[in-house]
Amino acid sequence: MSLAACHQRGATLAELLVAMAIGLFVLLAAGSLLVTANRAFAAQAHAAALEDGGRFALDLIGRALRQAAYVDWDLDAGPDDTAPARLAGLDSKTVSKSGHGIADPLPVAVNGSDVLAVRFSGAGPGQHGDGSVTSCAGFSVGAGDEGWSVFYVARNAQGEPELRCKYRGASGWNADAVVSGVDGFQVLYGVDTDSPPDGVPNRYVNASAIDALDADLVPEGATETAREQDRQRRTYWKRVVSVKVALLLHAGQPGLGKAGNATFRLFGSAYDAHAGSDPGSQLAEAALATDGQARERRLFTTTVFLRQR
Repeated sequence: MSLAACHQRGATLAELLVAMAIGLFVLLAAGSLLVTANRAFAAQAHAAALEDGGRFALDLIGRALRQAAYVDWDLDAGPDDTAPARLAGLDSKTVSKSGHGIADPLPVAVNGSDVLAVRFSGAGPGQHGDGSVTSCAGFSVGAGDEGWSVFYVARNAQGEPELRCKYRGASGWNADAVVSGVDGFQVLYGVDTDSPPDGVPNRYVNASAIDALDADLVPEGATETAREQDRQRRTYWKRVVSVKVALLLHAGQPGLGKAGNATFRLFGSAYDAHAGSDPGSQLAEAALATDGQARERRLFTTTVFLRQR
């Protein structure tokens, strides 16, 4: 037998099985790395979306609040003390999309979320003004007209809670979504209780507490109209000099966060004594995970000082 006939040709079955096992192991490792990298990218993208959504919402609310004290001095010789307050709010309520302002609140609130309403004067000639004063939806309001920016939480058609901006347009009231994935929206008002007022908040309370202070007022006047004007003149809503806003958001895709039993204190531990009388100021993570899946959550807070009229 020649030497060439003794040379091996091909591979044995055992060698083929070993090579296939090694190849499958490498493929499995590569697939695991791809899945891990994809999850990390998705988590990073949703975290960035949370940051962008929270910052955008707080910036929009802050700009609306700073417009509350605006007066067009070309048309207005001075503030009307008998006019309604430029700021109003509701605790643990929501409002309809097409109803007038916050006149007819709805009791079905998402996790005790609040309602914040801001009224302001327009600027510039014509119906749409000069663009310097806008509603939360970005529509300009002209001089002589009154604009509204109402912030509240409601669920969309898919059941996802979203922060909405309600405004009064040319054809009536409407509302648009600002940011989705809202677990809670809470507002506190810094009230200047000094006499005479010095423009510095002495205490932070919710909307119900301000309404309770107004209920204790005894308006003066010989007629009902005069008493109503005195009530509007002395209302504690006109003593609000700053506003604290807290917004709790969750990521859109489930399963990216870590499950836990944390309690989100939207106004910090210093507000624990008032949490029992202010629904929604503390939210348990376990109660928020209604779909049974963990989500990343982020708390955003800001304090806005109002310009004095």
